[in-house]
Amino acid sequence: MYAMATSFYQPDKVTFYNVVLFVHISAAVIAFGGTFTYGLVQAVVTRPDQRRHVPFWHRVQHEVGNKLITPAAILVLLAGIYLAAAGNYDFGKIFVTIGIVIVVGLIGLGHAFFSPTELRAVEAAERDIAAAGDGEVVLGAEYQALAKRLAAVGIAANVLVLVAIFVMVIKPL
Repeated sequence: MYAMATSFYQPDKVTFYNVVLFVHISAAVIAFGGTFTYGLVQAVVTRPDQRRHVPFWHRVQHEVGNKLITPAAILVLLAGIYLAAAGNYDFGKIFVTIGIVIVVGLIGLGHAFFSPTELRAVEAAERDIAAAGDGEVVLGAEYQALAKRLAAVGIAANVLVLVAIFVMVIKPL
């Protein structure tokens, strides 16, 4: 059954609200789902026989952040604002506020921290690779410090994503 004019979730119906809810959830998966793999990829590329791939990995992170995570996160925010404005919940609900603060914070972290730090990690790793010549690459102290910061803030960002999902599902007062 089609009922495009409703402004609340209606199971088993194609409504504009339900489509926006689908977009909101899909954009969240697209924006943040892949970031949960970053630690594993980092562990693989920093193995002694893989270290020459480290700059490529951080360039990929940078591109994914700018061209996938940010646009999808903005879509999460815009769809979420619509859902709060049009739906049964309002901006006074704590789960709405928490969700908005988290997604805005994550977008800000992407541009203020992740993007520049990833590029600095590329530069540091490239210097270490150049210094190694044809020998074994040793990732220096500067790179290690940048990688450690990226990992720590990345874990914190992923925890924030999980908190946002939790409050969206539970909907505390």
